[in-house]
Amino acid sequence: MAKSKRSKPKPELSSTLIEAICDRLAHNKQVRRTLPQKGRLHIDRQLPFLCVYRQPTGREDAGTHRLVKGEASYLVASGDEKSHESTAELVREVVKTLSREFGAFLIIEVWSAPDGGQANDPAVPTVSPTFTIHAPTTAGLGRTIETLAKRLLRIKILKQGVDVEIDRQASSHPAEMKPLLSEEEARELNCSLIGLSVPPVYRRPKTQQEFPQIMRALGRSLALALRQTFYEFTRSRTTHRPPHYHALGRKAVVKAVWETDRRLAEVGNQFDYLLQLTPVNANDAFEQFRRSNFERVPEFHYRPLPVDTGLLKRQLYNIPIERVEDPALERVFLEKQDELDMKLSMLRDRDTPKFLYESLQLFGGVKDDLLDLANNLLERVPRTHIPSSDTEGVDATQFASRAEAEIKYYRSICPGFSAKTRVTGDVANLIVSRGSLLIAKQMKIPASRVEPLLAHEIGTHLLTFYNGKSQPFQQLYSGLAGYEELQEGMAVLSEYLVGGLSSARMRQLAARVVAARQLTDGASFVETFRVLHQTFEFSHHAAYTVTMRIYRGGGLTKDAIYLRGLRAMLRYIQKGGDLGPLYAGKMAEKHIPLIQELQYRNVLAAAPLQPRFLESEEAQQRLGEIRTKKLSVLDLVVAT
Repeated sequence: MAKSKRSKPKPELSSTLIEAICDRLAHNKQVRRTLPQKGRLHIDRQLPFLCVYRQPTGREDAGTHRLVKGEASYLVASGDEKSHESTAELVREVVKTLSREFGAFLIIEVWSAPDGGQANDPAVPTVSPTFTIHAPTTAGLGRTIETLAKRLLRIKILKQGVDVEIDRQASSHPAEMKPLLSEEEARELNCSLIGLSVPPVYRRPKTQQEFPQIMRALGRSLALALRQTFYEFTRSRTTHRPPHYHALGRKAVVKAVWETDRRLAEVGNQFDYLLQLTPVNANDAFEQFRRSNFERVPEFHYRPLPVDTGLLKRQLYNIPIERVEDPALERVFLEKQDELDMKLSMLRDRDTPKFLYESLQLFGGVKDDLLDLANNLLERVPRTHIPSSDTEGVDATQFASRAEAEIKYYRSICPGFSAKTRVTGDVANLIVSRGSLLIAKQMKIPASRVEPLLAHEIGTHLLTFYNGKSQPFQQLYSGLAGYEELQEGMAVLSEYLVGGLSSARMRQLAARVVAARQLTDGASFVETFRVLHQTFEFSHHAAYTVTMRIYRGGGLTKDAIYLRGLRAMLRYIQKGGDLGPLYAGKMAEKHIPLIQELQYRNVLAAAPLQPRFLESEEAQQRLGEIRTKKLSVLDLVVAT
C-alpha cells in the first residue's frame, strides 16, 4: 500500500481571507469573522482604530479576552509563535486599508499583568490595582495617552480606586510576544500603537476562577475609557469627526442580544403585573367596608394567576445573558432579569406577609424627606376646589370617546399607534395594560380632569409604549428595570403642563405617600384609613381608594413613586435635562445616558412620537418657568 502524502500545513489565515476582509472594509461593510484557535475579528464599519487581545501561549488567561469584545473594532487572536506571521499580516492589511481612509490609525493592545503582581487581589485593600499604559514617545500622541490615563483613574473596583502608570520605555505589546507592526511599518502606515496592561482583578489570584460581577463592571468602565481615548485620537489625528465619543461605539450587535431581548420580553409578556394586583371587587369591597362602619378590613379578590411562577423563573434564568458582548446591554438585561424575578415572587406571594418585603425591594419605602413633602402638601394645599363646570362630570363612555379621538390623532402621525380603549367592570379607575386603556365602567370624573388624564395615560404611558414598540429592543415597550418612577413622574408632570394638576390631585398623591409610610411603619388598613379621613379630611371613598391601592396584595409601596417621580422630574429639568429622550420608551432615570449612547451609536432611533401637549405655547411656558424659576412641587399647585 502506498503511503499517503502528508499535506502541508495551511497558513493560519489565508491571503484570500485577508483580501476578502479588506475588500469589505474598503466598501465600508461590517466584518465579523471567526479566526483559528478561537480568534475573532469584529469591525463594525470603517473606523480609525483597532483594539487587540492575543491569547498567551503556555498559560491560561481567563476573562481577559472579554475586555475588548465590547468595542466596535476588535481582534482576538492567538499569541502563538506559529500564528504570528499571519496575524501580523492581517493587522497590517487592515491598518493599510483604514489608515488610507482616515489619514491615521490607532492600535491599543490589551493584556493582563502577571498574577501575583501589584494588587491583583481585589479583596486586599492595602494596594490599589494598577493599570500600566505602555506608550511610545511619538509626537502628537500626548493628549490621547492623557485621556486614557484620566479615564482609567475613574474606575472603581469593589469601591476601591486604581492607580495608573505610564511607561514610555517599554514596548506597546506583551513582553513574550512579537510586535504586530515594526516601527518602520507603523511609521509608513501612520499607525500609532499603545499597550495597556490590566490588573487581573476579575479572577482569583493564581487560578482561572473568574469573578463575574467584577468582570462586568470592569468591562463597562474600560469600554468607556477606550471609547473616549479613540475619540480623542480620532478628533486630533484623523480626518473623521464623530459628534460624540459614543458614536464610536458598536452599531452592529451580536445575535445573542436580540435573542436575549426577545426571551426576556417573552417572559414579561406572559403576565400583567399590575392587573394581577388590582382587586376585581374594589367597589363591592368599599360597600362591605362602609357597612361595617369602616371598622372591618374589607376582603379583596384578585384575578387567578395565569402562569406558573416557578416555571417562568426557570425560563427566565435559562436565558444566556453572558453571551451578550456589549457591556452596557448586558447590564440592562441583567437588571431586567432581576426585576422580573422579583415581580414573579410578588405574584407568587400575593396576599402573604412576604409580599410587602418584596415590594420594598422593588419600589423602596418612604424616606423622611418625601414624607415631609407629603405632609407639607396636605397641610398647605386647599382641601376643596370644584369648578362650576365639574358639577356634572364625565362618565366612562364619554371619557372613552374623548380618549379614542386622542388616539386617532397619534395614529394619524404614526400608523403603528394601535391603542384601544375598553370600558370594563373589573378595574377600579384607569389603567394602561399591554398598550390599551382600560376604563372602569362606574368611573365619573370632573370635566377639568379630562385633559390631564389624557396627557397622563395616552400622552405618556401609551405614547412611550408605542415609541418603545418602534425600537429594535422589546425592553423599551415592556419597560427597562425600575422604569415606573420616571414614567409616573413624567405622567404627573404632563398634568401640570396642560394646566390640570389640581389641588385635589396633588393631595391625592401626597396621601399615597403618607399611606405607604403608614404601611411600612406597621399601621393596619383601618388605622391608615382613619388617618386620611380624620386627620387630613379626605372623604370616606377617597381615603378608602388610597388605602386600598397601598394595602392591595399584602402591601404595595408603588404609589409613593408618583410624588417621588414628580420631584425627580423637576430636578432633572432644572439641571438642564431634555424631555425628548425620555419618550423613546419606558426607562428609569439611570438609563437616560444609555439611551442617548445607543442613539449616538445608531442602535436606537429617535422617538417617532412626541406628546401632543408639548406643542402648545402654554406647556412650553410652564416648562420654561420650571427651569428658570426653579419651581418646587408645591409651586406647581399654587401656579395652577
